[in-house]
Amino acid sequence: MPNDRTMEHRLRPSTTHASRWPLVALICLGLLLGFAFQGTRGLWSPDEGRYTVAALQMLDTGNYLAPAYSPDEVNFSKPPTTYWVIAGSIQMFGRNSWAARAPYALAFVLTLWILYAMGRCVVPEKPWLPGLVYACAAAPLMASNIVSTDAFLTLCEALAMLGFVRAAFDDNERGRQRYVLLMWAGWGLAFLTKGPPGLMPLLAAIPFIVRRDGWHGLRRFFPWRGIVLFLAIGLSWYAVVVIRYAGLLHYFLHQEVYNRIFTAAHKRNAGWFGWIKIYLPVLGIGLLPWWPAVGRVIRRWVSAERWGAKSSPGIELFLVLWFLVPFVIFCLVQSRLPLYMLPLFVPLALLIGLELRDRVDLRQARQQVLLAVWVVILLGVKAGAAYGWHSKDDNRQMAGELRAATPVEQYKALIFIENTAESYTIEEATPWGLRMYLSKAVYGIPWLAPEGSDALCHALHNEGRALVVIDPDLGPEAIKPALARCPGHVSELGTWRGNVLKLVQL
Repeated sequence: MPNDRTMEHRLRPSTTHASRWPLVALICLGLLLGFAFQGTRGLWSPDEGRYTVAALQMLDTGNYLAPAYSPDEVNFSKPPTTYWVIAGSIQMFGRNSWAARAPYALAFVLTLWILYAMGRCVVPEKPWLPGLVYACAAAPLMASNIVSTDAFLTLCEALAMLGFVRAAFDDNERGRQRYVLLMWAGWGLAFLTKGPPGLMPLLAAIPFIVRRDGWHGLRRFFPWRGIVLFLAIGLSWYAVVVIRYAGLLHYFLHQEVYNRIFTAAHKRNAGWFGWIKIYLPVLGIGLLPWWPAVGRVIRRWVSAERWGAKSSPGIELFLVLWFLVPFVIFCLVQSRLPLYMLPLFVPLALLIGLELRDRVDLRQARQQVLLAVWVVILLGVKAGAAYGWHSKDDNRQMAGELRAATPVEQYKALIFIENTAESYTIEEATPWGLRMYLSKAVYGIPWLAPEGSDALCHALHNEGRALVVIDPDLGPEAIKPALARCPGHVSELGTWRGNVLKLVQL
């Protein structure tokens, strides 16, 4: 291990006019990995269709304030950044799967760029190395092909932490002030992307500052200008919708904060074993091919003498805290999904880059060949998922089956009636992505809820002509009384995947 003076020297940003070719090569690699096969497969339910349909609803209605699945179903479970970005891409590139996923490839590339900028502080002799680690790790690449909030959250958190790293380890006072503002702008964007989880890395930065500089050291990282910038970016949308929509503040605090942290209400791998089942495989498989480097980092940091060292805290301790503090919190929280781990691959990439700085030398032909082979493997895996994995939840495949069942010109909307009273089941079971491929509004109705039959009539009156898809566990007889109250011509169309199809025209 280097001594403190050597490490402190390495933490200063490189001031030499080094060649930009490593950055150009890194960005080209990111473009290749990120955009290859990006639109080949269709949208998969539930998440990809759910996020995309909200963007399409915004484009079709012009209401960019309130995310919604359909004209009758608003969805405030996530802030609007993801929907805005997808909507902008679809507006620019058309209504297709590539347009829905293109922003994720771009977020992947921009994250590499930010890692290069952090690498100039962390590994100044090889600033491209953390970005290369991230680009070639299995999890970040696969996540860049999935429509969700997590790739954008990772990008925003990385931007915030770039500001922190430069502010905490840059000796230039002017630069420190500038990067503190960048940090708070990043936190604002992260909060506008996913709410409170976007501030997880801040919980690691605070104890590091306190240990290194004392409590008084926090003052320069919490300037009033930074706080105002965060509030303006991160909380302005929340303030507007809470004022406009009654009961929304209670929904945010109870459903999206309390229930996610302390209860199994969202049915996302709760319980003491859930984090083992979800997070350990993601970290294990997702860190391929960097296992040996990770093993060396773990062995060094689990030693008691390392944690008890009297030396001044450096960047490596901060990176460990950046990973460890959010990871522990994610394990304790009762809502757990694989992509929650994605932002933690940024500090892991930096830690691995530190570990490999004396081992990786791409001027060696052997390492060049190994890198090329691994890139081909990654592209092959991505192509296999695009061409060879035919999921039953592929909304494009579903759309083709429904086209075969009845001409799409005969109806204006699809109404899915589910044998449930829970709105969560509607979110998960309804193939919202059909709107992308059929250009029809999609409704999901919890039939056992008190408002179930009224919701069906309201949707039919909204659209006039609809293809009604009835859950096989419910049966067509259950909805006859509701159809009698909103009379119209009903045609039987057989079944689709066990669901009864009815064409209703008012």
